This record gives sequence, structure tokens and C-alpha cells, in this order.
Amino acid sequence: MATITKQMSIGEVLDIDRTTAPIMMEYGMHCMGCPFSMMESLEMGCAAHGTDADELVDRLNKYLAEKEK
Repeated sequence: MATITKQMSIGEVLDIDRTTAPIMMEYGMHCMGCPFSMMESLEMGCAAHGTDADELVDRLNKYLAEKEK
């Protein structure tokens, strides 16, 4: 299983698992199709949307771990 970090781009996370999109959308990242999503890190996206990057990363990693079971 890949570990998500806040330095990863939104596009990288989607490449790992597209079903993470709804979680990121809950954190204000409705820009999945935006060209910036391939360059913008989760940390940058969270900062732009006023959300907590550490909380998002934790939630994404827990989601992927549960899915892998």
C-alpha cells in the first residue's frame, strides 16, 4: 500500500486510488479536474481551502488501509 503524504499532489493521490476523490472533496478540494491538481500538493490545496492537511492525510491513509483489508 502506498502511503499518502501532504507533499504529494492531488493528481498523485488520484493515481493511487480514484475513490479517494470524495474524501478530498469533503476538505474543499473540488478541483479534481483542474490543471493545478497535478502540481498542487495536498498541503497547498488544504492551505488554499482552509482545511487541515495532516487530518486529510491521516483520513486518506486510514481509508486506504481499510480498503486493503
